[in-house]
Amino acid sequence: MQSTPRFLQGVFTFDGKGLETPLPLDDALRYTVPDGLVAQTVYFRGGNSCGELIYVLLLRDGTPMRYFPIGARDAVHVPLRVVEDLAAGTALELQVAAPVGATGTVVLDLGMVEV
Repeated sequence: MQSTPRFLQGVFTFDGKGLETPLPLDDALRYTVPDGLVAQTVYFRGGNSCGELIYVLLLRDGTPMRYFPIGARDAVHVPLRVVEDLAAGTALELQVAAPVGATGTVVLDLGMVEV
């Protein structure tokens, strides 16, 4: 069985609206599992340029699936050990939450495979 790598990635600016208010950043951070395939998330990498804690939220069909906190002016690499099969039609999206008034740039890279 052949697998195909897929990525949600890029560099994006943000303007925090509160840690309880994650916001979408860009359409490039959305993915829907194609018909006839199954996808799995494999890792997350993120970097945060601002001086406050932020987090990146992975949504599955609009529901929180994983939270990835990133410290002030820090970066993380998270190999995902708990891997779930995501059926065709499942919609994934990355959003960012930051404290009110915090602004910065976030570097995101979510690695997946389609099988």
